[in-house]
Amino acid sequence: MVLSQKSSFHLLLIFFIPFLFSSCKDSETKEDEASVETTLEKTVPEDLKWSERMLMSEIYRFPEASKLDFREEPKWSYTNGLVLKAAKQVYEQTNKKKYYDYIYDFADTLITDDGEIRTYKLSDQNLDMLNSGNVLLYLYPKTKEERFLTALKTLRSQIDTQPRTPDGGFWHKKRYTQQMWLDGLYMGEPFYAHYTQMFSEGEKAKEAYDDIVHQFELIQEHAYDPKTGLLYHGWDSSKNQKWANKETGTSPNFWSRAMGWYGMAMVDVLDYLPEDHKGREKIIKYLNQFAEAVTKYQDKDSGLWYQVLDQGDREGNYLEASGSSMFTYTFAKGVKKGYLPQEYLQVAEKTYDGILKNLVKVEEDGVVNLNQVCAVAGLGGDPYRDASYEYYVNEEIRSNDPKGTGPFILASLQLDK
Repeated sequence: MVLSQKSSFHLLLIFFIPFLFSSCKDSETKEDEASVETTLEKTVPEDLKWSERMLMSEIYRFPEASKLDFREEPKWSYTNGLVLKAAKQVYEQTNKKKYYDYIYDFADTLITDDGEIRTYKLSDQNLDMLNSGNVLLYLYPKTKEERFLTALKTLRSQIDTQPRTPDGGFWHKKRYTQQMWLDGLYMGEPFYAHYTQMFSEGEKAKEAYDDIVHQFELIQEHAYDPKTGLLYHGWDSSKNQKWANKETGTSPNFWSRAMGWYGMAMVDVLDYLPEDHKGREKIIKYLNQFAEAVTKYQDKDSGLWYQVLDQGDREGNYLEASGSSMFTYTFAKGVKKGYLPQEYLQVAEKTYDGILKNLVKVEEDGVVNLNQVCAVAGLGGDPYRDASYEYYVNEEIRSNDPKGTGPFILASLQLDK
C-alpha cells in the first residue's frame, strides 16, 4: 500500500506525541522535585549566625533543657546553667520567644510550686550546683514567681554553710575535703556576685564581695605555677590526697578546661563586682597574667589548645574543644570589656577559625556538631582519678558535650560570628 504524504505525517504524529508528552512530563517532574528540594526547610538554617545555629542544634538534640548533657531524666546540674546562659544571650539578640521558653522550661520543670529544687541536695555542699542558679537570677525579675525566689534563697544558703579550707577557701564539694578546684571559681563566684548585686546592700554586700575576691586570691596563692604562669587543676590544703604534691598540695597537671573555667569565672564575675571595689583591679591583673600564660601554649598551626595545656608534643594529647572555646570567650570578652589588650582579640579570632575548621561538622540537615570535647575530668573520687597525664588524655572524648557547646555559643556571640 502506498501512503500519501499527508497520511505519513499523521502516523508520525500518532507515534511521537505520547513520547513527547512523556518527556515533557518527566522534565517537569524533575524540575518540581528539584524545586521542592531547594525549598525544603533544614532543621537548622545555614544563613543564621553560628551562635543561633548551635543553640538550635542543642534544642534539636535535647528538646527539654532539663535533660541537657545526655540525660534520660531531668536534673539540676551546672551544664544546664552553662548552655542556658548562652541561650539567654541568643534570645536577647534575636528576640525569638522559643529560646526564652527553652530557658523557662528548665526552671519550670525543676522548681516545685513550693520552691524546692528537684534532684538538688543542700547537704552535698556541691559548688557545681550553684551555676544553674544564674537561670533563676535571670527569670525571677521577669516572672516574680515566688518559687524561684525561694529556690534562690536555698542556693544562697549553701554559700553560708559551705565547708572551707583553714584560710577561707570553699571546698569544691563536701566529699572533696579541703580541696579547691579551678572549676569551682566558675561554679560559685559569678552566682554569688550576681545574687549579692540583686539582693544585698551596705555592709552585708561589702562582706560578700570581699569574700568573692578572696576566693580568687586563694586560688592564685595556692594553685599558681610561677614557672609557666598556669594554674594547676586543684589544690588540697591538707596535702593528704594521692594526687597532691606533698609540699604544695597542688595536683600535677594543667588541664585546659580547668583553666577555661577559671578564665570565664574572672570575666563573668567582673560583670557584678562594683566599679569602686578594690578587688576589681586584682582580678583584672590575674586575668592579664592568665592571658599571657595561656597564649604561650596555643598551637601555632590550628590556633587551638591541647587537653593537657603544656604538653602538646606528647603521645595521646589532643586538641580539645571545650578549653579552646572557653579561652576564645574569655579573651574576646576581656578585650571588649577593656580588661585585656587588643592583641588578645586576634588570638580569639584565630582560635575560633581553628574550631570551625577542625572541630565543627555540619550535617546535611544543618545540625551543627562540635567534636573532640573531653566528657569529664576530676580529681580523686571512686574510681580514683590521679590527675596524671595519662588520666587526662584517656578520659572519654565525645561530640556535643554541653561543656563545649555552651562556651562555643558564648564565644560566637562575643565575636558576632
